[in-house]
Order: sequence, then C-alpha cells, then structure tokens
Amino acid sequence: MSAGSDSILDAFLYETNTLLEQLDSIVLAAEQQDSFSEDDINTIFRIMHTIKGSSAMMEYNSLMTIAHRAEDLFAIIRDKTMDVVPEELRPELFDLLFQTIDFFRQELEHIENEQPLTEDIDTLLQKVNRLIDQIHSGGQAQPAPAQGGAASAPAAQASSTTATRDGFPYVLQVFFDEGCGMENLRAYMLVSSVKDLCAESDFTYEPQGVDSDPATADQIVESGFLLFFRNQADRDAAIHAVTASGSVRSYQAIDQPAPEPRPAPEPAPAPAAKQAAPAAPAPAPESAPAKAPAQNAPDKKPAPQKAEATHHHKESLISVNLDKLDHLAAVVGEIVITESMVTASPELKGLKLDAFTKSARQLRKLTDELQDVSMSLRMVPVSGTFQKMNRIVRDMCKKLGKQARLVLEGEDTEVDKTIVDSIGDPIMHIVRNSMDHGIEETAQQRIDAGKDPVGEIVLSARHTGSEVIIEIKDDGQGVNYDAVLNKAIRNGLAQPDVEYSHKDILNFLMAPGFSTNTEVTEYSGRGVGMDVVKKNVEEVGGTVIITSEPGQGMTTTLKIPLTMAIMDGMEVSVGGSIFTIPIHNIRQSFKISDSDLVRDAAGGEMFKCMGSFYPVIRMKDLYQMDSGVTRIEDGILIWVDAGEHSYCLFVDELLGEQQVVVKPLPSYLNRFNIKASGISGCTILGDGNISIILDVSNLCTYAQ
Repeated sequence: MSAGSDSILDAFLYETNTLLEQLDSIVLAAEQQDSFSEDDINTIFRIMHTIKGSSAMMEYNSLMTIAHRAEDLFAIIRDKTMDVVPEELRPELFDLLFQTIDFFRQELEHIENEQPLTEDIDTLLQKVNRLIDQIHSGGQAQPAPAQGGAASAPAAQASSTTATRDGFPYVLQVFFDEGCGMENLRAYMLVSSVKDLCAESDFTYEPQGVDSDPATADQIVESGFLLFFRNQADRDAAIHAVTASGSVRSYQAIDQPAPEPRPAPEPAPAPAAKQAAPAAPAPAPESAPAKAPAQNAPDKKPAPQKAEATHHHKESLISVNLDKLDHLAAVVGEIVITESMVTASPELKGLKLDAFTKSARQLRKLTDELQDVSMSLRMVPVSGTFQKMNRIVRDMCKKLGKQARLVLEGEDTEVDKTIVDSIGDPIMHIVRNSMDHGIEETAQQRIDAGKDPVGEIVLSARHTGSEVIIEIKDDGQGVNYDAVLNKAIRNGLAQPDVEYSHKDILNFLMAPGFSTNTEVTEYSGRGVGMDVVKKNVEEVGGTVIITSEPGQGMTTTLKIPLTMAIMDGMEVSVGGSIFTIPIHNIRQSFKISDSDLVRDAAGGEMFKCMGSFYPVIRMKDLYQMDSGVTRIEDGILIWVDAGEHSYCLFVDELLGEQQVVVKPLPSYLNRFNIKASGISGCTILGDGNISIILDVSNLCTYAQ
C-alpha cells in the first residue's frame, strides 16, 4: 500500500472512531431520557451519512450498507419526529443502535489488523429493516424481507421507472468520463452530495441500488445517471453539486411535460427541456463540458449560500500522528540535555562571563518554555476513556440484571496520550469488577442494607502536582476478607497460621490467577484480573491501592505520573555514582545520628518518624558498591513512599533538584530483570555523566 493510501486509511479510521464515540455518548444519554432530541436525530443522521460516504469511498461495502440503512431509519424519524417511534419500540431502537456501533467498531478493528471484513451482515440488516417496517406500521411487526441489502428499500419505494418519475418532473441526466470506472459509486457519491442540498424526499434517482449493485455501472455508462426532482430550484442547486464532482463528462437538464410513464429517459428529449426550462438552457449530451457550469446556472443560487455558511465554523484544529509528537519530545529532550551540557561545561568553571551567563539564563527560559509546549501537545483529557465506561456499565446492567449508574468527576483532567492509552484497559477491568463483584445482585438486597436501590460507581480524576489520581469507587458490598483469605490459602499465597491485616488480604487480589468467582462468566472468573491491572499501571510508572469496607463498598486508586518523558528529580550521590529519585516520591530528608536508628533481631535498621517506624535501605549495601558513606552521621536519610509503602533511603549527599529527560535502558539489560532491582531508566546530566533513575515502588521489596 502506498504512503498516500496509508494516510487516507488513517484519516478514515480516525474520523470514523471519533464519530462512533460521539454516537455512543448520544445514544447512552438518549436511552436515559427514553427519547432523542431533534439535535440528536440530526446529528445521528449526519454521522451515518458521513460513515456511509467515506466507507463507499474506501469500498468497504458492509460498512456502507449498514450505515445506509441506519441513515434511512433516521431519515424517517427526522421527517416525522420521534413521535413516529412507538414507546414499545424505543428499547429495541436503542439496542439496535448499540449493536450497529459494535458492528462498526468490530469492522474497524478488522481493517486495522488487515483482516477481511464481515461479509454476512444479513442478521443486522434484517433487524434494521424490520424496525423500519414496524415504525411504518405503527409498531406492528412486519415480515422481514428475504434478501437483505441497501438496495431493497429503494426498490420497494420505486419498483419501476414509471413510479420513480411520477411527481418528479425535473430531471438531470449525468454522464461520467469514459473509462473512469466505478460509475455506480461515483453516482452514489453524487447522490450523497445532492442530499446535502435538498431533502431526500424531494428527489430520487435511476438506476436504484448504485451503492450495492456493481452491475448498475454498465447501465450508467450506456444511459447515464438520472436524478429526478420535485421542483426546479432543487434541480438547479444540484447542478452545482454535479459540476463540482470529479469525472463528470456532461450533464443535461430535462423537463417532463407530464407525468407520463416512459422508459428510462435518453438524451433525445433535450428539445422539450429547452421549451419548458428557459432559465436553464440545456446543453446537448456529451457536448457540455463539466468544467463550465456558469452558463447552465440560474441567477438564483441557494445552494452555494448553504455551502458558504458551513465554512464560517471551521475549527482551527489538526490531527497529528503520535509518532511525530514522540519525535518532537525526543528532540526537545536532547535540546534540554545539550543546553545543560553547554552551561555546565567544566571548561567554564572559574571564569567570570557576565554576557554568557545572561544569554545562558535566557536560553534556559526558552528551553523550559519549549519543553512545556511540547509536553502540552501530548496532554489529552481523560474524558474519552471515562465516557467509554458508561457503555460498560449500561451493558452489564442489562446482562446481569442489576441497577447501577456511573458518576464521572474530573473528566477534564489531562494526562500524557501514551498514559491515557495504557490505563484504558485497567480502568475498564476495575469498573467491571465493581459491577460484577461489588454491586449487590438485587435491588432488594440494597434496600435491606439501607442503601439506594440503584448502585453507584464513581469514576474520578484529579491532579496532585506531578501525578494524577484516578479513583474507582463503588457503594456495593465490599470485599469479603474471609473469602479472599481462604482462597489465598487454597492457592498457596497465604499461610493458615499467620494473621494478616486487611491491607495484606487486599493485596492478594492483585496476585496472578486470583479470582473469588466460583463460576466463569463473560466478565470474570478466569483468573485474569487485578494482576494485569497492576502490571499495566506499573509499566507507566504508577501504583495501585485498594481499600474496602465490608458492606460499604470498595475503592481502587491509581496514582499515575502526568508524563513519562520528562520528570522532576532529586540528584543524590552514593560513592562515585549518581542516582535520581522522582520528586513526587520524596516526603522528607533527615540528618540523623546512629542512636536514632532502631535495629531488629535480624539486623535490619528502622527509623522512627511521626510515631511510625520505617525500614532503612542503605544504597551502598543494596547495590554492593565499593565506595560510599558508611557512618550514618556522614550521610543523609531520605524518606520516600510509593503507594502504601514508605521507607528510608540512606545516601551520601543531596546534589540538588533537577528536571531530567527519562531515557529507557537498553533492551539487552532486560534479561537481568533490572526493573526488579529498583531501576526504571537513566538520564544524561549536564556534565555528560549518566544518572540512574530509581523505581521507588520496586525498591520497597528490599525494605520489607
């Protein structure tokens, strides 16, 4: 596939996914109101129209056909208002739209994975056709057509050329360039353009089925493509759409003197057109150039005014490939490092360079600003991820027979795009857990417990300095600590004669293969769960904390850095090596004496602070370094925390705070399981030295 085709495909996927997200939120909100507003109906009609047109352009026939019939459905609702859908049919309408959205998403996934599209769409198509028939009959079920297809409905509306032309006396005959190919799809795109200019009920066309029947291309080549209009103004407006279309060789305006049944019109009736349409003289077929529409256009031009009006509301937004933003962030990172290397060059030590210092200060200001701008380009709100959870809760309520609502808070909180993509699955799984395990089985159980019969799941996000806190909280039955502990003992994760705290028991939930469900369901019971959540969150430098109160619910908290590319760190030295500790993990630093330490029977050291004891990890001993401070009075103690774990690191000295560019470690080091040693990456300092970035959450294992 060429680069041009790739860009077109990327644009199609991006646009369609965006439209489906918009459609999902509209249908979810409408289902709660049990009705669509006029704006909703128009928006859904436009969405289906856009998907239909772009799918036809890409030659994805299954997508185009379903979108076409969904568009037909909402054309009926748009013309006759929502009252045309009986109350008893509305749940079926909402379910059908959700099935249609799922179908589109499935097909897009096939396209992304270069898999063949679904050919058998008859089941979904028949559901749409049946619903249209029921709406027409006022809610009475009608037998579904034997053959599904986008062409079946138009065929029912106009079974012959005679029926098609009755009531549509103004005709436009279009011929496409010889040998252009796909004449049926070109005709279909022309119909889509005309729909934007006049009501669909005010025109029709011949041959029917251009969107689904490739055989119509031969008929168009031989006799042209015919558009029939109720009034002359709509036909005159359509002329502008014809002349703006590509591959149009010629067109001819023809007026029928009477609604007399005749075969498909040929270019021959042109003289009648001259007598009946003085405002629009018709050129002879195959002689009027498609590029010279001015002489055919009437003085009154309503269509261009509509087109011009839409241009006034263009948004100044562009979509950018994430790889380009990654490259930009990498270049900015190199600029930051180079700037530090220049201003902190050892050759400048001892020199008094006022002009250089002033310029260096200005350079630092500009690089900081450039860095902030480049990072802001990658920041996106979590609203997109949060909104998807509405659909999860809605579907599970129906399938599990439960009553619950989802409350979203802090949707505008912005996080790095890479991190947003990484936390979507963990959040989805936690929400599913809340629905499956947390919310009580029946409304009566909740009433007996003194709760609202409708369960509530709160999904919130907020900023706290350099990280974002995401909480998923439910008001369900909470964790059964005894059941979890017994399952952990059976799985060999816990010892029966050991007393565990509630915090320890909750941590068993994040062990691989752990599940308290006794039956395998669509949503749980397969032992794949919170361990995957923990792994995915930790891969982006975050932590997972679970709290629960029996009978009151459970809260899962995700602490995630805003970005993974650049971070604020504290540089510390141990012997001749330099380490970087993320600032958001540091709580306090101390200068202490040996008498302030408490030693246990195993020789471990602890430091008492604010009424609690915290383990002490000596960096020199942990990494078996030859040099470094040994006496506690000669070094400094740094109190750090990661999630629920707090401990102290003993280092030689603090070198100062610095914003660093995070560099991944070489892939060949993965074989040594370096992450388990508390190392998450590295950074290049201003003097060219390398500093190891510590992973505080993994270091905590050495403090237990």
